[in-house]
Amino acid sequence: MTNLLLNLFDKGFIFLFILSSIYYICCDCMATSTFDLYNLMERDNVLLAFKGTVTSELLSSVFQIMESKMDDLNDSPATKKKVFNVLVECLQNLYHHIDDFDNENVILDSTGDKKSAIFSILRNDDSYNIVTGNFIFPKNVDEITKKINYINSLNRDELKAYYKEVLNNGKLSEKGGGGLGLIDIAKKSRNKLQYSFREIDDDYSFFTLTVKILK
Repeated sequence: MTNLLLNLFDKGFIFLFILSSIYYICCDCMATSTFDLYNLMERDNVLLAFKGTVTSELLSSVFQIMESKMDDLNDSPATKKKVFNVLVECLQNLYHHIDDFDNENVILDSTGDKKSAIFSILRNDDSYNIVTGNFIFPKNVDEITKKINYINSLNRDELKAYYKEVLNNGKLSEKGGGGLGLIDIAKKSRNKLQYSFREIDDDYSFFTLTVKILK
């Protein structure tokens, strides 16, 4: 695992630990805030967190790290499998959202690279929480809201039927999936999806998705 982490740092990836809220590091007081961050990470049982550009190479490395970390935990094999499957869906879903900016004239400003994203994996006594965040265009907020609200309104059997319906109808977006990722996340987590949007400016909003997986 150490070699994997070093490999990520060598490639310029920036790790940032985020908990139930976002925590910022002040560069002028790095020693103090790093220690505070360590304590917060310990308190909230953060297994892994990342902030940066999401690539297929990164996802492969993260999956390897999490497989290794979960092997050391005392959870049942069924729980480990469920968490890992949901994590794969969440990060692949995040990866495809980031791709939406590939053909846009992305401008860097005080909020950073719009193709950048953030995610974290937290472990509690009775559950895991996977949190992802990424920039989206404001025009997509209503569509995502309606999609998640509809998914949340369905029971387990209805989710399975809806998944097959979307798949069979071939309603795929340019990036593929047509919303299958969110449906799959809800199916595999067996929980309602939690989400929020924060308006950044006229051009961008920030979308946060939280997925809870009971042990």
